[in-house]
Amino acid sequence: MGTAKATIGNNDYIGAFGLATDSFILVSSRATKSERSILEDNLMVKVHGMSVDGSGLIGVYIVANSNGILVPEMIDSRELHALRYAFPNIRVDVISTSLNALRNNILSNDKVAFINHQYSPAESKKIEDALGVEVIRRQIGSFDTVGANNILTNKGAVLNNSATDDDIEFVKSRIGCISQSTANTGSSSIGLCAISNSKGVVVGGKTTGFELVRISEGLDL
Repeated sequence: MGTAKATIGNNDYIGAFGLATDSFILVSSRATKSERSILEDNLMVKVHGMSVDGSGLIGVYIVANSNGILVPEMIDSRELHALRYAFPNIRVDVISTSLNALRNNILSNDKVAFINHQYSPAESKKIEDALGVEVIRRQIGSFDTVGANNILTNKGAVLNNSATDDDIEFVKSRIGCISQSTANTGSSSIGLCAISNSKGVVVGGKTTGFELVRISEGLDL
């Protein structure tokens, strides 16, 4: 199991630039060779570089698990074609929604997705079908942006420090292993501070040792 600290483009909010599943990593096409190597070495799956409408904010706009990849309508046709070419055996769907920072608003593993309660029933169904998961609409710790403020893998979860006892028990009933933490020395946007899967976690360079221990505990690493 790998744990490491890193930056992408000298930015400690590495989760804004990439995401990982137990099958692959998606990261900004601008990420350097050494930045990609840190991710591959610790998460133990292959990195794929890409962009969304020319942006490197992959961990903001795209949500994915081992079942599927969901992208916002703003993705251009060349980027979408390249993504489908790279993953011929994984479902790749496009969603039209005003909440187009998908990973900020969706917290998913291979079985369940907690989503911003402002998604419509039709949008919720699209998310459910694309990712092949149970969809649960709710806040966690008063945050609508459940993906930006929490971390979830197939083995565990890390919730922001504002999560209530009810939030913790609700998530724990579906995940099992759980902790609470900040990252990058006090940030509650922990989902934007980390790239993780069941095999490891890479956190922003400003994350303290204590924060990394708490995050690793929650993810059962």
